[in-house]
Order: sequence, then structure tokens, then C-alpha cells
Amino acid sequence: MDAAPAFVEIAAELEGAGAVTAKMFGHPALKVNGKVFACEFYGAMAFKLGRETSVHAECMLLPGAVLFDPSRRDKPFQDWVEVPAASEDQWPMLAQAALDHVVNARA
Repeated sequence: MDAAPAFVEIAAELEGAGAVTAKMFGHPALKVNGKVFACEFYGAMAFKLGRETSVHAECMLLPGAVLFDPSRRDKPFQDWVEVPAASEDQWPMLAQAALDHVVNARA
């Protein structure tokens, strides 16, 4: 599945909150204050939610959601969750939660 249209919509929605498009591992990403908080990755989206947050725990319950392991070598980023296109309807909310997490973590 092509996640590009959803990524573009999410980027446009979060632009007013300071999000800008960037690249992470060669894939489209979103960052705020120089920190990446979401990226499109082979038809899925990954979000930096913070491993100890309730949003992270709830996100891991979505069908097919896994800790984000961009190397695919069993070295996942513990603060990140990769969410497949089957849960695309959750992506905008998760992107907002990831942006909030990154902004608040810097405070």
C-alpha cells in the first residue's frame, strides 16, 4: 500500500504546529524543533510516542503494530511504534501524539 497520500495529509495538518517534512533513513519523515517524530516506512507509519506513555501501550495493541526496527535486525527503537496501513485511520491521532511527546520531552 502507498502511504504517501496519508503522509502528505498528516504533514499538512501538523504544519501549523511547527512540523516540517524531512527524511529519516531515506524515507519521508516529520520533525519539530529538529527532532523526528514520525516517518513513513514501506507503506506503514512509525511514531515516536515514548515507551512509558499510555499512547505507546495502546498503540501496541493495534493489529500488526510492532516496535519500530528500521534495520530489520532485531534492534527496535523502544520509543517508536510502527503501525501498518490497516490502522491508517489512527495515523493522524498518533502523529499528533508523537509531536506532543517530542515537544513536551524538550521542555
